Amino acid sequence: MRSTAVILQGPKVLGLDSLGLTPPGPDDLVVDIAYSGISTGTEKLFWSGTMPPFPGMGYPLVPGYEAAGEVVEAGVDTRFKVGEHVFVPGANCFDGNVRGLFGGASRRLVTKAGRVARLDRGMGPEGALLALAATARHALAGFNTALPDLIVGHGTLGRLLARLTVAAGAPAPTVWDTNPARRHGNIGYEVIDPVDDPRRSYNAIYDASGAIGLIDTLIPRLARGGEVVLAGFYTEPVAFAFPPAFMKEARIRIAAEWTPEDLTATRNLIDSGALSLSGLITHTRPAADASAAYQTAFEDADCLKMILDWSGHA
Repeated sequence: MRSTAVILQGPKVLGLDSLGLTPPGPDDLVVDIAYSGISTGTEKLFWSGTMPPFPGMGYPLVPGYEAAGEVVEAGVDTRFKVGEHVFVPGANCFDGNVRGLFGGASRRLVTKAGRVARLDRGMGPEGALLALAATARHALAGFNTALPDLIVGHGTLGRLLARLTVAAGAPAPTVWDTNPARRHGNIGYEVIDPVDDPRRSYNAIYDASGAIGLIDTLIPRLARGGEVVLAGFYTEPVAFAFPPAFMKEARIRIAAEWTPEDLTATRNLIDSGALSLSGLITHTRPAADASAAYQTAFEDADCLKMILDWSGHA
């Protein structure tokens, strides 16, 4: 069994090739992928060559952990049926020396059934956003957390954090973005330039930007005992000045990747209508144009979320 997949040979060296797939077992699914998303967080770091040392890091690799498609084979122990639509958070199913650290940007995947989540057939490309929505949910549902009253960055993750906060019945958060083109698409909350915000009493500030050196800007905006949550991914050591943080008795928390429980909870929110994924996908390209699609996703500020369409590949 073989599949066409995106292969990142090294920084900014990316293309399509045919790869062998490992044979499926009784607890495996074979999924034909219809859509895969491009992450502007971790995938961008691999593409640019700026990813810090990370377990499993190396080239060549198949990127991607946001994939949605249809089950074409179901092992006897899977409790899935052929024809069901599922979300696949990447897979390590490739023969040879290609790393499947993420492994989702492929026309066909072999994956353990326990890793996938069922999707409604009508979700289309939005089904590939489930991992990102679960990441946002995990940041909000961690240990002793407070829902954000300020979110920094109105990219896809920032929008999902804001939508989940509103869905939880909390007061609408304020969202900052320095890019005027990103201050639209808000549903039930306000997006402003930080220079226009005089408030210095936020209880929970969530940074979804991943910007370097931002903590010293955020800590003075906290109420005493407030929390800064680092929800992005940071390529350089995170540092801050101690005296202002000391005066505020500030807390700093790092939000890690989603868990299976986050995936289930997010899926339930979508099913109930409490969480919408609409309006987050701004660009879609055929998988054959993967090289240009990745460059657009990472270098075009107007690209909120890029989706690869695999329907043209066998």
